[in-house]
Amino acid sequence: MRHTHAVVIGGGIGGLTAAIALHRRGWSVTVLERATALAPVGAAIGLAPNSQRALDVIGLGDRVRTLAAWQGDGGMRTPRGRWIARLDARATAERYGGPLVLLHRATLVGLLADALPDGAVRTATAATLTDPGAPDRPAVVTTPDGPLEAGLVVAADGINSATRRTLFPDHPGPAYSGYTTWRLVIPAPGPFTPHETWGPGRLWGSHPLKDGRVYAYAMATAPAGVRADDEKAELLRRFQGWHDPIPAILDAVRSDVILRHDVHFMKVPLPAFHRGRVALLGDAAHAMQPTLAQGGNQAIEDAVVLGQYAPVGIDVHRALAAYTVDRLPRTTAIVRQAARAGRLATLGSAPVAALRNSLMAAVSRFGPGIVLRGFDGIADWAPPAPTYAADSHDLPEQHITNR
Repeated sequence: MRHTHAVVIGGGIGGLTAAIALHRRGWSVTVLERATALAPVGAAIGLAPNSQRALDVIGLGDRVRTLAAWQGDGGMRTPRGRWIARLDARATAERYGGPLVLLHRATLVGLLADALPDGAVRTATAATLTDPGAPDRPAVVTTPDGPLEAGLVVAADGINSATRRTLFPDHPGPAYSGYTTWRLVIPAPGPFTPHETWGPGRLWGSHPLKDGRVYAYAMATAPAGVRADDEKAELLRRFQGWHDPIPAILDAVRSDVILRHDVHFMKVPLPAFHRGRVALLGDAAHAMQPTLAQGGNQAIEDAVVLGQYAPVGIDVHRALAAYTVDRLPRTTAIVRQAARAGRLATLGSAPVAALRNSLMAAVSRFGPGIVLRGFDGIADWAPPAPTYAADSHDLPEQHITNR
């Protein structure tokens, strides 16, 4: 049975990238987004060379680099302002074959949406997977306007993915990391050097966007579900007395533009990223802590790799098995590495945190390569090249599993 319609559940960065990748591989795509508009929750996103190479595959890498602020200079500091480690943009680009860049999530979402055919994205459309499909029948996604049959379904419905629960009902789902985050974007109150500052049980980062705004984020240990009546006052309480530009940013921000989210992650990996004719990607498959800034990057990788393995006309079940074999080990390792970084960043004891900072400062004296080494195997990733024609049903044996 030949089905050439792909349905993507979720209109975020991963879902839109998957829709573009599949459209370029011959699929007719429909993106179903529950919200009334493609208005991403979040502030800015850092794109490392790995995700930029993925975007190059779908023809958007250069456009992203044009719109984004190039990152890499700056480094890590103590709350009083002493530099723990300095980073160099040129060293980063030389090591990983490209720069780190930063842009607003809304900018990236708009760029992705514009690359899709007119009418491909349907907002205000809740979608529920009602049949994952099989070799002899399509998958079925139910919407308020009726059911949609699909030869391939991509579930990019986020960390609380209903599709994941349908496919893997016995999986425990994401676990709480032990800390919460705040994010904000405001006009920059003045020039500053990009930094991430580590204190006991909390950290703060400030980075410039290309349009003159500043993206700032904070992270601190906290019980799950706790919220402050005034998040600005909460940030002032936690980061009072920290070095510039943190006081100026907190003075300029309004409480209503501060986003706060508890951090959950996929502590227990899924057994597979597919079932039937359905593929999971991004947070739905492997939600990770933000400490390596790889969540969105890995969703983009997922989407492009899926497109590489699943051109229209391929045996979808074998292609999705190959996708799982490719993506599950890599993302599981990054989820675990991000969790280790989260534990290190949120050490709560002041003496232990001071020792951590001293050790990091000592290591950084050997040069920026030592500091960057933690991203080896992540930022230097390159997408797989297509190895078979669209009408081929052959895959390498190592990419075939029975699921």
